[in-house]
Amino acid sequence: MQSISKQTLNRLPAYLRYLRESQKKDIENVSSTTMAENFGFNPVQVRKDLAAVSIDGGKPKTGFNIDTLIKDIEAFLGYNNANEAILVGVGRLGNALLGYNGFDNYGLNIVASFDAKSDIMSVDSRGKPIYNVNKMPEMVKRMGIKMGIITVPISSAQQVCDLMVSSGIRAIWNFSPIHLKVPNNIAIKNEDMAASLAVLSNELQQILFEEE
Repeated sequence: MQSISKQTLNRLPAYLRYLRESQKKDIENVSSTTMAENFGFNPVQVRKDLAAVSIDGGKPKTGFNIDTLIKDIEAFLGYNNANEAILVGVGRLGNALLGYNGFDNYGLNIVASFDAKSDIMSVDSRGKPIYNVNKMPEMVKRMGIKMGIITVPISSAQQVCDLMVSSGIRAIWNFSPIHLKVPNNIAIKNEDMAASLAVLSNELQQILFEEE
């Protein structure tokens, strides 16, 4: 797998959404300039991003073939290989994630959910069973699950994280507002909503200041 920058990696899903929408409109080709204008990016940067993940270098006047570009980006991001995951913490946020059908478009399938206060008789927003978190290690090992999603309170997030790691989980998507400690061979993505809000609020203040 080719190594690319985090900035490029963060832009690829946006490109993919744009290309899928274009495909629905029966558009066959698109230029890097057109894509750049849509996102407000530099056309050279868009061209470099696409060249890093696609064998289709684009043709003069016609641009990139959208079907080919979609397949190449999906393959690079692993969206065409279903990643099975488990979720721990079935509160409001956990239930919202479980009920989100859009994950199917990105190769993510949440196969089981767990909660400290639940037993086999509990059900999530999809009507599927919620298991007690004590059953998580055995199910993860038996099913060969490698990805875990954490949506528990801060007080139990690290404990759940440690339990996932010891059970064989290799990638963690953390929605608890705390920085979790994991071994170097574990991939982790922290969704820090407070940090995102702080950045957005700061940018708003800058805009308002410049308008005065």
